[in-house]
Amino acid sequence: MPKKRSRPLRTLTVAAAVIICVAVGGYLINRHIVLLTNGCESDGGGRVIMLDTDQAAIAATIAGVAHSRRLPTHAVTIAYATAWQESHLHDPDYGTSDSVGVFQQRPSEGWGTPQQLINPVYAAGAFFAALVKVPDYLNIPIYEAAQDVQHSADGSAYMNYEQQAASMSGSFTGGTPHAVWCWFPQNSTKGPQITPLQKELTRTFGRLDVRRDAVSSTVSIDRSAAGWTVASWLVTHATTYGITSVRYAGYQWSLSAGNRGWTRDPSAPRDSVELR
Repeated sequence: MPKKRSRPLRTLTVAAAVIICVAVGGYLINRHIVLLTNGCESDGGGRVIMLDTDQAAIAATIAGVAHSRRLPTHAVTIAYATAWQESHLHDPDYGTSDSVGVFQQRPSEGWGTPQQLINPVYAAGAFFAALVKVPDYLNIPIYEAAQDVQHSADGSAYMNYEQQAASMSGSFTGGTPHAVWCWFPQNSTKGPQITPLQKELTRTFGRLDVRRDAVSSTVSIDRSAAGWTVASWLVTHATTYGITSVRYAGYQWSLSAGNRGWTRDPSAPRDSVELR
C-alpha cells in the first residue's frame, strides 16, 4: 500500500511566502506614507541614504562652507562622519557639558559662543579651520582626523559613519550629479525670496552672482561640481526661501514632482543654476 504523501514543506513554503508578502507590503506602505509628507534622499554611488529635511539642509550647508574654503571632498567626508556621531546631523542647542550644535563644540574650549555654534555655517567653518591644521589629515584614517579635531572620549566611534559619510560627500559636493533631492508639502508660495536667499548663499558659499529677471533667478557657477553643490543647497532649502523649481545641467527638480527627484530637462542651463 503506497504511503500517504506528507506536505509539510509546501505548507511552510506557502506560510513563508505569506509572511514575506506581508512584510514587503508593510514596508512599501510605510515608505509611501513617509514619502507623502517630507524628506530627502542622497544617492551617492547607488547607496541611498534617507535624511530628514533638517539633516539635508545642514549637510548642504557643510558642503557649501567647504566649497567656500576650497576644501576637497574628503574634508567633507570627515565633517559628515563627525556630525553623524556627534548630533546625528542635527543642530541641538544642548549637549554633554556645554556642548552645542551639529559638531557639539564647546564654548568653554574656545570654539565660539553658544549662539555662534548653533549656526551651522559658523560651526562648519570652525570645524574646517581646525581640521586643516591636523597634520596629513587627508591621508590618515577618517576617524583619526575627526578625533584630532574633536578630542572626544571615544574617537573610534566616528568609524561607524565613515561609509555613509563618503557616500553623502560625493552627492552634496557634486561628484555625483543630481544625487540630492527633497519633497515637501506643496504650500502656496509667492516665489523665491531673493534678498534673504542671496544673503545666506553668500554666507555659506562666499561671493556668488545671483541675477533676477521677470521669470526666474540664476546663480552663476564656475564648474559643474560647484553647480551641483549650489543646486543641492537650493533644493534642501526650498521651503525656507519659497523655491518651487531648480534647473541645472540638463535636469530639473520641482516641488510639484513630489518624491520623483531630478528629471531630465534638456533646456536647463549649464553655466548657471536657475531657480523659480
